[in-house]
Amino acid sequence: MKIHRERSVTAVVPTASMADIAFLLIIFFMLTTSFSPVKTSVDLPESVERAEVEQNAAIVAITTQNQIVFSDGDNPGFNVNSADELGPHIQSLVRAVPNKQFVIKADRAVRYQSVDAVLDQLRRNGAKNIGLLTEQKRAPAGS
Repeated sequence: MKIHRERSVTAVVPTASMADIAFLLIIFFMLTTSFSPVKTSVDLPESVERAEVEQNAAIVAITTQNQIVFSDGDNPGFNVNSADELGPHIQSLVRAVPNKQFVIKADRAVRYQSVDAVLDQLRRNGAKNIGLLTEQKRAPAGS
C-alpha cells in the first residue's frame, strides 16, 4: 500500500510584467512633465489685462534683492550681475529669433529703476516683443 503525502501548494504572483509597467510609467512621466526655465520665486503684481505668453519666451526675473536671472526660454536660467550684462545675451537671442518674446518677471516690491534698467537693455539690444508678467486680478466678492 502506497501512502500519498499531501503536497503543499504555494501561491505565485507573476511579477515580470510589473517591472515593465513601472518602466512605462517612468517614461510617461518623464515625457509629459514640463519644466519651467526660471524657477525664481517672486510676488507678482496684479493686473486686469490678460495676454498669453509664448511657450518658449525668454524670461528676465528680478527678485526683491535686485538679483537678475535670465533664461532664453529653452534652457535653465542663470544669474546676471547687472542689467548691463544682459545686452550680449539679448543681442544673440534677437539675432537667432528676431521676433522672440521677452517677459519681465519682477517682484511687486522691486524698485522701478531696476525694471526700467532691464527694459532699457531690452530696447537697446533689439527686443521688440516685450511683456510684463503679472497675476490676474481677482474679481471682488459678491460681483
